[in-house]
Amino acid sequence: MARSTSIRPGSTSATLSTTSDARVLVVEDERAIRELLARTLQLSGFVVQATGTYRNAISAAESFRPDLAVLDVLLPDGSGLDLCQALRAYDEDIAVVFVTARDAVPDRLTGFALGADDYLVKPFSVAELVARVNAVLRRRGGRDASDALVVAGLVMRDDSHEVSLGGRVLDLSPTEYRLLRYLMVNQGRVLSKEQILSQVWRHDYFGDAGVVEKFVSQVRRKLDDGTPALIQTVRGFGYVLRDPR
Repeated sequence: MARSTSIRPGSTSATLSTTSDARVLVVEDERAIRELLARTLQLSGFVVQATGTYRNAISAAESFRPDLAVLDVLLPDGSGLDLCQALRAYDEDIAVVFVTARDAVPDRLTGFALGADDYLVKPFSVAELVARVNAVLRRRGGRDASDALVVAGLVMRDDSHEVSLGGRVLDLSPTEYRLLRYLMVNQGRVLSKEQILSQVWRHDYFGDAGVVEKFVSQVRRKLDDGTPALIQTVRGFGYVLRDPR
């Protein structure tokens, strides 16, 4: 029997509203749905990694360290229910939202019994998914937009869009701000140019990936205060922001 895969686009204003910069792991085996969910969550301000198998999800959890996982129940190499337990064994604080065509009450009860935070039945609107993810993260005590990101003496406040280093306020363009924010959210993690393009420029840029190097250089110059650099190049891999101490 064919699976129901209908996902409704939903309201743009609702889709783009979020209060968190949390990391979200999307595990959905149907490529079109996976890409739609990942793109919607990215546009809503989340840091997203997407995969289509149980095996890759386990590997992603170790490197990506998600705050929340959006899991399909039926995967080609395993069950999303089992995956929920495996992710919780790795990190008991990972929130889980199931998305599935299985809408019978026993299926929902099984999902909640295994520790699911929410259960969304296909078809659903992507705006509803974002709303559910936001609600789960708020209940879980996720970071509010008014909280500051801090790395060493570098402080970023989303509520005022102000960035300061050692008390010195930095003048950043919108793109420089998004780039620095992405690096700060992923502090200590090496990010490739492709990852940065996907998350900072998203799908709006189709030019040379060298634009990443250009903007990293610009941000570095603005961060330069004579101390060891916060943004470091890992040759052959990408860039990482870490406390030089």
